[in-house]
Amino acid sequence: MHDRYTNPLCTRYAGRTMQHIYSDDNKFSTWRRLWVALAESEQELGLPITDAQLEQLRAHITDIDYAYAAEREHEVRHDVMAHVLTYGACCPDAKPILHLGATSCYVGDNTDIILMREALEQIRSLLVNVIQALADFAEAHKAADARLHAFSGRTADNRRQARHALDTGSADGS
Repeated sequence: MHDRYTNPLCTRYAGRTMQHIYSDDNKFSTWRRLWVALAESEQELGLPITDAQLEQLRAHITDIDYAYAAEREHEVRHDVMAHVLTYGACCPDAKPILHLGATSCYVGDNTDIILMREALEQIRSLLVNVIQALADFAEAHKAADARLHAFSGRTADNRRQARHALDTGSADGS
């Protein structure tokens, strides 16, 4: 399973969306999107990169052979190069221009930033929803809150009497 990031804390505390953001599928397809963007930019700058090579790269962004990548990583002892070789295996015409002029940090660091942004956007969305729910709750209960505030400084017995008064409709608390 590569569609979710898993560890003990993640499976207990992270939602499905956040698990997907940090999943292998999302991470390595982001690497591939970055390699496509790099090749497109290099083509625009005049490097001999064909439209056919770019199309081949685009066609294989999400079909990641994890077993092949693991075998390559065992051989080369380098995660990025293992995925360059894996991507190149399914894009043989584009293999010579894959990762051209880039360092491992190009995909590693940029992917980290992209995934962090996606995660922060998810957190923002969740927080906006919580703030709206709290605002809706406060609006719906503002009259009751005002009546209860009048009794907040009283002793426990007086608060019980005040609660009874509120329940029976007498707002003076006596």
